[in-house]
Amino acid sequence: MPLIAVDAMGGDNAPHEVVEGALIAQGDGIDVVLVGDETTLKSLVGDRNSDISIRHAGQVIDMDDDPSHAIREKKDASIVVASRMVANGEADAMVSAGSTGAAMACAAFVIGRLQGVVRPAIASFFPTGQLVMDMGANLEVKSEHLLQFAVMGSALSQVYQHVNTPKVGLLNVGEEPTKGRDIEKAAHALLSSSDAINFVGNVEGRDIATSKADVIVTDGFTGNVLLKTSEGAAKVIQNLIFEILARPEYQELVVSLMPAFAEMRERLSPESVGGAHLVGTKGVVVIAHGSSSRVAVANAISMASEGVSSGLVEKISDGIAAAAR
Repeated sequence: MPLIAVDAMGGDNAPHEVVEGALIAQGDGIDVVLVGDETTLKSLVGDRNSDISIRHAGQVIDMDDDPSHAIREKKDASIVVASRMVANGEADAMVSAGSTGAAMACAAFVIGRLQGVVRPAIASFFPTGQLVMDMGANLEVKSEHLLQFAVMGSALSQVYQHVNTPKVGLLNVGEEPTKGRDIEKAAHALLSSSDAINFVGNVEGRDIATSKADVIVTDGFTGNVLLKTSEGAAKVIQNLIFEILARPEYQELVVSLMPAFAEMRERLSPESVGGAHLVGTKGVVVIAHGSSSRVAVANAISMASEGVSSGLVEKISDGIAAAAR
């Protein structure tokens, strides 16, 4: 069973909600080690689970700390210690709801990048099932970076979507190869010529609601805007539905449909996914949302465990090597 190092001090609701999420994951059979202030963590765990491991870390990287500077100056920070455990083989994966910048810096400089990977990237699954990357790690990219994103995204899709040959689309303003900026035109040509992926051409933002592509690649700026816009649109639609159904004439109907509404809310909630993968490093790294609840933390830990058990890092490494041939 993989051992997941959890940055217990990272996140808006740390350490309490992180510890509770870790206990849920441990109860589901996942081996977890909590990394953070030992005294605090022991008091939160209490006598509910004497088997959960704790690794002491006396410092915390705050959200307003400069990530690169902080990981050098705060060597005993919880996220740095968790990363070092993965790098040293003491843990198989890391989960953190703390500073995304610090997680990225630790993944790149402490755990290390896979051979051949130029830019690690953040990958996130949408409620519709598609994987989109990059979600914000690389605001400016080159066409070769997008090819690597496609390769890494395909490996993720194989592991979590169980798709043997994932369809890869390039996010653009039109379907034609001549559409878009110079970067999209160059990337289209490069992706089309690669045997390492199943490229289906350009896709548009509306295609996240279709089955045209399993993996959608773009630069981190565009991907992050797409993610936040989609989250906002989902909330608007939910609010409109509930506003209309709150009318008296629909009350009887609403009661019978409550299970369906509950399922829809759960599927649209980021907590059901748990976190986003930071891919391209020598270990599995999952970044949870800063405001993660215990449920989201538990799901993020489960995601990390599945990535390790399915050989995610090895699949990515093999894909990168194949793309370079």
